[in-house]
Amino acid sequence: MTTSKSANPSPSSPTIDKKALVFGLMAVFLCGIGFTIIAPVVPFLVQPYVHHASDQATVVTLLTSIYALCVFLAAPAIGALSDRFGRRPLLLLCLLGSAIGYTVFGLGGALWVLFVGRIIEGVTGGSIGMIFAYFADITPREQRTRYFGWVGAVAGAGTILGPVVGGLLARYGYAVPMFAGAAVTLLTFLFGLLVMPETLKPAQRLNKITASRLNPFIQLRSILAVKSLQRLLIAGFLLWLPNGSFQSIFPQFTIDVFGWQPAAIGLLFSIIGVQDILSQALLMPILLKKLSDSRIAMLGMVAEIFGYVLIAASALFAFYPLLIAGLFVFGFGDSVFGPSFNGMLSKSVDDSEQGRIQGGSQAIQSLARVAGPLLGGQLYVLLGHSAPAWMGVVLIGAAVFVLYGYARALTKNVLTGNTTA
Repeated sequence: MTTSKSANPSPSSPTIDKKALVFGLMAVFLCGIGFTIIAPVVPFLVQPYVHHASDQATVVTLLTSIYALCVFLAAPAIGALSDRFGRRPLLLLCLLGSAIGYTVFGLGGALWVLFVGRIIEGVTGGSIGMIFAYFADITPREQRTRYFGWVGAVAGAGTILGPVVGGLLARYGYAVPMFAGAAVTLLTFLFGLLVMPETLKPAQRLNKITASRLNPFIQLRSILAVKSLQRLLIAGFLLWLPNGSFQSIFPQFTIDVFGWQPAAIGLLFSIIGVQDILSQALLMPILLKKLSDSRIAMLGMVAEIFGYVLIAASALFAFYPLLIAGLFVFGFGDSVFGPSFNGMLSKSVDDSEQGRIQGGSQAIQSLARVAGPLLGGQLYVLLGHSAPAWMGVVLIGAAVFVLYGYARALTKNVLTGNTTA
């Protein structure tokens, strides 16, 4: 009996903790709703505190940047702490902090209060990196890209529902979606408190955490020093930079170009969520059989470039069908890039490093989302409504070449037997 139990299972049929998997997917779904339910109303919450449309666009992008800066500062520490103490306590803490941040933002009353709300939410905003580390704990290495695809599809379902609900709730007051986001996040926290299992086994945890590991800049430097990750992370940064700009300015873009209200903005946001579900359910299983992770990621990048061209054209011609078409194309690209990128990242390190690497990746993404909205916001004000989209065309075009170099280097290392490079 003992021998039978200790026998190594076949790599093709590993055991996955079903309870952990169900909780993880539920948490992703609820987080997807919580993150996006507020998106259609942020410009309207800012509006009472500014006097000009250009100031409104600037403040909206600053709110996005301050959130991303706080995530950048906190995410590596949260990732490292989860490698030491486990995923459960850190993920629950992040969820509780997000709920408090949404509540403060909804209460408002002054512009500085809005910034405080975003700071609180950002400091505990490492939950996304934590969730990817959580899934890396419970899934076999060779199947992670597929499971990360599931994460993308479930998040897409939440992303569909969140903006639509937020836009509809805005009819009862622009702050109502913020309180709803807090309620949904608090529900996720309570759900996790009751049913979330710890997924990081004691044997896989770090023995101690040094002060340098909690420093985001040292952590960032150490991650970028890993040769096998350099090109991959640079490509990701070049993609996240315009994406952060686009997501922060998008509600203001629809208001200025088409004069839309929260309900219409929420419906448009949901397109990207629809693309997540369609891509993960129908296309990713086919793509995974025919293409490597890197080729799928490059396909996603090319689609995002074409999406940005259509979005820019919609501003130039003030023709909203081009915007809708651009969002469908962009959404497809984003939905296939995410799981393939996270799959490559997860497979590049040992199990004991998942929290650190995912936290570091989240920090780099947050750094891009600090600079992206600031840069995109200034381009929007100075050069016109289509300028942030053209920035996406240029930067993601460069990212394709960087990732192509990564794929070639990886192929060369496999052929030569150097699997660590």
